[in-house]
Amino acid sequence: MSRKKTVWRLGVALLVILAIAGQTALFAAGAGEERAYPSRAINYVIPFDAGGQSDITAQYQRAGLERAFGVDVVIRHQPGAGGALAWADLARSRADGYTIAGNNIPHIIIQPLVRENAGYATEDLRPVYLFQTTPIGLAVAANSPHNTLADLIEYARANPGRVTVSGSGTHSGHHLAILQLEYLSDADFTYIPATGAAPSVTNFLGGHTEAILANSDDLVQHQQAMKILAIGTTERFHALSDVPTFMEQGYDFTAGIDRGVTVAKDTPEDVVRAIERAFDTVSRDPEFVAEMEALGFEMHQIGADEYAAYIERKQREIITVLTELGEL
Repeated sequence: MSRKKTVWRLGVALLVILAIAGQTALFAAGAGEERAYPSRAINYVIPFDAGGQSDITAQYQRAGLERAFGVDVVIRHQPGAGGALAWADLARSRADGYTIAGNNIPHIIIQPLVRENAGYATEDLRPVYLFQTTPIGLAVAANSPHNTLADLIEYARANPGRVTVSGSGTHSGHHLAILQLEYLSDADFTYIPATGAAPSVTNFLGGHTEAILANSDDLVQHQQAMKILAIGTTERFHALSDVPTFMEQGYDFTAGIDRGVTVAKDTPEDVVRAIERAFDTVSRDPEFVAEMEALGFEMHQIGADEYAAYIERKQREIITVLTELGEL
């Protein structure tokens, strides 16, 4: 074989070896990138309309989450069926942590209990972090003839179904609150559900309902336009200290919405912990906490394991209450 052919063949062989080595290195880098979470934008799904408490909180969280994750966080709204539409989609989605969703209690527990086909079971979702609670209060318009909860209940007993009450969603925290109040007071209200807290408040402020079950931040923001008759805490709420609780007035129940985030059930543990760390970092930031509390939110910092145990406990409680109310 001539020296020229030998050199040519050696050159071809070297090029083949280099190409294979390059492909192997590229594959290894790609595999490593796939394993490193997160390597691309994260979708943060809000299961309700824009402008509600879940959306407001997410907008305040976004910048801090982007710093913690090192990637973009895209907020997307998917209202419908009291949150069930978004949670059903999440349960069916790829369990890779690139789609997370707001996790609202009691909604996420009640929907699969009362709907024939909610599209998911509570156990199909992995709780990651609980960061917030908003107590629910009952209010009437500032010009209402009713000055106390006792006044309103007396009127509702004498006029069954006459008092319309706005609230966010069916089989939600607001819906559960009106069912409990009716059961304990023997009064008959007409509940008017909206697709989220923001449209519920709009309905009430526009005079379309006589009363509203609203979250604490909405009560704080609009307190000059209403009379707040009761709040669903065990003790008086710090931002509305003049408002008596339902319990003070003889009605033994509390009402509120817990908010956190959840992912699909089979999301890898290291990804769950990365999301948990990011939300914990944001939720402990003093500036963020101060902003949220000023708006009327009550802040928490509860991680994945404790949050999962809390949901299991709430699920047992809610099943008992709904059974007692005749809803199950």
